Amino acid sequence: MLEHATGIAPRIDYQKELNPAQFDAVTTFDGPVLVIAGAGSGKTRTLVYRLAYLVERGVDPGSILLLTFTRKASQEMLNRAAHLIQEPLGQVMGGTFHGVCYQWLRRYGQLLGYSEGFTVMDRSDQGDLLAMLRERLGFKKSDGPFPRKETLAEILGATVNKNLTLEEVLDRDYPQFLAHQGDLRQLGLAYHEEKKRHALLDYDDLLLEGRRLLAEHEEVRRRLSESFRFLMVDAGGTGAPVGLHPR
Repeated sequence: MLEHATGIAPRIDYQKELNPAQFDAVTTFDGPVLVIAGAGSGKTRTLVYRLAYLVERGVDPGSILLLTFTRKASQEMLNRAAHLIQEPLGQVMGGTFHGVCYQWLRRYGQLLGYSEGFTVMDRSDQGDLLAMLRERLGFKKSDGPFPRKETLAEILGATVNKNLTLEEVLDRDYPQFLAHQGDLRQLGLAYHEEKKRHALLDYDDLLLEGRRLLAEHEEVRRRLSESFRFLMVDAGGTGAPVGLHPR
């Protein structure tokens, strides 16, 4: 029988509660694990029981990082795991990719030039800024259809999230705006400069700047690597992979 690091027997009979594949994923202590399964097959259950298993093994909850696509999903997993072992798990750092990057940037943002801090724009703010720049540059009076502010945000966001050029995004998803490719490129540059001038970040920037922070600053990478021994990633979506990665 599995023994807790303190010598106390665990509350949960993991072999009884889990199928063999789930049990292997939950109890593999060293090395990465990738779980690929369809909807309703128990991916979330696997993560919840792994959280419980790690803490019952004596792992410091503060050394666990849980990344999900929604805050609700993260909190639900933590609550379920805490209920299983009847222990609070408030020390586990759980949240969305954007939320975790936000916390790291608040802590280390000065290393990237945000000495006075920064402001995160929501989708509404982002659209308003793009609309203002569109009007300032005179594109509102351009011949032919020009993207609305919401569409502008989607187009510029796609170049980041899908790692595509502006031309590729337009050609694939917005061919009706191909004639405005030059204007859109100019608008994108103006948008970037306006954000930089006023220390503004949109949701895409949180991921980009979070990645830049880790890529450019070894001391931050080392500090975070030493802080988090176990990294669990819920990729979300039907049939999406779930990564369980001990550092």
